[in-house]
Amino acid sequence: MKLHELRDNPGASRRRKRVGRGPGSGKGKTAGRGVKGQKSRSGVALNGFEGGQMPLYQRMPKRGFRKPNRRRYVEIGLGRLQDFITAGKIDASKTIDESSMVESGLVRRLRDGVRILANGEISTKVNIVVHGASQSAVRLVEAKGGTIQVLSKNSDDGSSGEAESHQNESAV
Repeated sequence: MKLHELRDNPGASRRRKRVGRGPGSGKGKTAGRGVKGQKSRSGVALNGFEGGQMPLYQRMPKRGFRKPNRRRYVEIGLGRLQDFITAGKIDASKTIDESSMVESGLVRRLRDGVRILANGEISTKVNIVVHGASQSAVRLVEAKGGTIQVLSKNSDDGSSGEAESHQNESAV
């Protein structure tokens, strides 16, 4: 076999239809569009049109609302935080805030802050300052003798604004 003898398997590819190329092609004159009317012309989009009747997509009830400027938090589980502490990337003896999470690589980029969730277990006593935390995450951290300090919603950085503190009263 030589290079010029190579061919596709029969039926492996089809030639494209050349429409509007005369009556001998079988698709000449109207090019398979039928005769006259709006759909035979070019540049027509009739997808949702029902002849003037109210279209189905407009008759259906609309539900829900997406707040366009809602706060988007980076969510971190306690298990991942513990993994970074045991790997030595985060120092548990210091206060863990959002900037230290970014420096360690736990958080790639801050959106509107960090929110701690109760995914996984934490075995170290830690002091955390973040913009949000679930109640179960607060309970788990306090059970180990640590604290989670939740910054107020209107403060943009960790230094300013009031803070709502969740502390273990029995350890004080």
